[in-house]
Formats: sequence, structure tokens, C-alpha cells
Amino acid sequence: MPHDRRTFLALAGSGAAAFALFGCRGATAAPEKFAYVLTDAQWKARLSPAAYQTLRHEATERPYSSPLNAEHRAGVFSCAGCALPLFSSATKFESGTGWPSFWQPLANAVRTRRDGSLGFTRTEVHCRNCGGHLGHLFDDGPKPTGKRYCMNGAAMTFRAKR
Repeated sequence: MPHDRRTFLALAGSGAAAFALFGCRGATAAPEKFAYVLTDAQWKARLSPAAYQTLRHEATERPYSSPLNAEHRAGVFSCAGCALPLFSSATKFESGTGWPSFWQPLANAVRTRRDGSLGFTRTEVHCRNCGGHLGHLFDDGPKPTGKRYCMNGAAMTFRAKR
């Protein structure tokens, strides 16, 4: 069984243990429940290795490695785990970071939570339907929101508008 933050928090049963090991993540909040749930074996069989590591074990792909970073057609970016539509191409922008970036998600598509895994606090973005890790949210994006949803391309699929 992989040893990662998600597995540890699921098995720990103690908010204090989680806080001691991973900072603020999960220390005070109850575990989230998601509508789309699979076993780890089912996720591994369903997803590509990169999508599995990103969505289920919070990995980060190398910058500029995803073809979705250069995707500029009109369409929708969806969760690679459960196919929930996440972002419209109308909100995508070139951030220069090497990851697909958006200034706003679709309504009720994502959830956020505090992430203290690197020793400082960031805001993690995950799919509200399956809980898959998508990336992080920053306050250095363009108008009108000033937000940058910095997403892993491995965590998403793209469907061009017909």
C-alpha cells in the first residue's frame, strides 16, 4: 500500500497525528465524502499511471509536460478520474508556469482545502465529485478574479466544443 498523505489521513484516525506529520492539512476537519468512490485497485486500473499518481496520491507533473498546457481550442476540461466538467476554455490563460491555468472553475466543480505538506500553507484544489487532486490555487491570476487555478494536465481531459 502506498504511503502518502491521503492514505495516512485515512488510516490515522487521529487529527493530532495528522497535524504532527503534515501540518494543517486535515487536522481539524472531518474527512470529506465524495459521490464518486472507487477502491485504490479500481482507480489504478481506470487511470493512466500519471493520472493515478496525480489524482489519487497528490503528485505534481513536471512543468510543460502536459499537452493540455498548450490546448487553446474552445471546449471543456474535465476530471480524468470521474469526467466531471471542471473548467471552461474561456477561463484558461497562459501563466508561464508550465501548467494549465484558469482564472475560474465551473460552478460547483471543485473544492479547496488548506495544504501544509511543504511546511507552508497553500490551497489545494480537488474535484468535488471524486476528491481527485487537481493542483493548487494562487492569488496571482488575471482579472476579473485575480486567481490562478494551477492544474496538473494529467488530472484532466479535454473535450473540444463541436
